[in-house]
Amino acid sequence: GGKCRKCKEKISIQYPLIEALNGILYLTIFAKFGLSIETLLYCLLVSALLALSVIDFRTFEIPVVFQYFIFILGVVRIATDYQNWISYVIGFFVISVLLYIIFLVSGGAAIGGGDVKLMATAGLLLGWKEIVLAFVIGCVLGSIIHLLRMKIAGEQRMLAMGPYLSLGIYLSILVGDVFWKWYLGNFMV
Repeated sequence: GGKCRKCKEKISIQYPLIEALNGILYLTIFAKFGLSIETLLYCLLVSALLALSVIDFRTFEIPVVFQYFIFILGVVRIATDYQNWISYVIGFFVISVLLYIIFLVSGGAAIGGGDVKLMATAGLLLGWKEIVLAFVIGCVLGSIIHLLRMKIAGEQRMLAMGPYLSLGIYLSILVGDVFWKWYLGNFMV
């Protein structure tokens, strides 16, 4: 009846919506990768991304426990695809070093430390090509959506980047290989 069985408090609509969205994300990952180690790792990743996005959206903070979890997924990825380990190690550094420099120069005003760590650990899991694409997608979506939110809903200028970076990571998982094949085929002749 939409209430807690024990305390009889009304259950927020957020919980079934998040659980349904998580299931849909799992299905899209499974449709792309089938029954594989990638499916397992990416499903665990999208669950973490979904949870950290909700938290970051509300608090402007990404709890460090998510970084540890994604880092462990990255280590497992390297262990299961060790012939491509260099791509994953480069992925750890390629975006996060740039963001860390921005973090240092701005004193944390331009980018948060959680965003830096998110891109590092996700890069370890995805590899350098996909994390670069994820970052670009996340920044573009964040810019467009947040400008619309500022205009329509009167939101503050400060935004939580975690949800946008998470969306970029998810989209990069789904279309990264197709994008890079198209890009390299058309522009790197």
